[in-house]
Amino acid sequence: MLETLHATRYVTPLREGGSLPALVESNDDGLYVLKFRGAGQGTKALVAELIAGEIGRALGLPVPRLAFMRLGSALGRNEPDYEIRTLLESSAGLNFAMDYLPGSITFDTMANNIDPDLASKIVWFDAFIMNVDRTARNTNMLMWHRKLYLIDHGASLFFHHQWETAANKFESPFVAIKDHVLLRFANDVMVASQKFKPMLNMDLLRSVVLLIPNVWLEGEPFFPSINEHREAYLDFLVKRLASSNIFEQEVKNARASLI
Repeated sequence: MLETLHATRYVTPLREGGSLPALVESNDDGLYVLKFRGAGQGTKALVAELIAGEIGRALGLPVPRLAFMRLGSALGRNEPDYEIRTLLESSAGLNFAMDYLPGSITFDTMANNIDPDLASKIVWFDAFIMNVDRTARNTNMLMWHRKLYLIDHGASLFFHHQWETAANKFESPFVAIKDHVLLRFANDVMVASQKFKPMLNMDLLRSVVLLIPNVWLEGEPFFPSINEHREAYLDFLVKRLASSNIFEQEVKNARASLI
């Protein structure tokens, strides 16, 4: 179960990417990076953050602590910036938050070492969740106290933006893996596969999907019910895992092209 916190103070916007996240203070006096349901990609980005982040944490990957966060309608009432005030007003209710890592810096392959075993695990994980947003231009990795952390998975599972065409996307080789910032360091992807696949059993995947709040699944016209919408995510993840040889071969091909 993820903890549900309550936002008590809007601190500052983090104007990076299209999701317009912000630094907020919560009722536990901690600081968090908040992803808003009222941002451009809406609740689908929050669903992707939740599924990818919790799968990453279950696999032992370095993902910061995650939490649900409730945002009251009154929080942005006195915000002078129209864009921010509108975002806060449209995001009242349940949002998604990640622990803030003060003083962290962006991971840079030129300045930071990366263990090939960890790089291989991250590449396999990103190919599995179809994360298009871990490139040299935007690594979405931070260094904090000399440890690497994975952040920002809202662009993962992009098939769910068009459920009408999602039926066979689980078989995607995910050619975007060729642009992964850690690809050239990932020399043990099959070892990562052998470790991770048994961990991602049906019970684990179902427990992650069950975390998705009903309110984030409402209003999808392709599904007659919230339960069917939820089960579609589980079905995709199970089939994606069963066909992992397809994206694993793509990783091998992409690495070969680097030589």
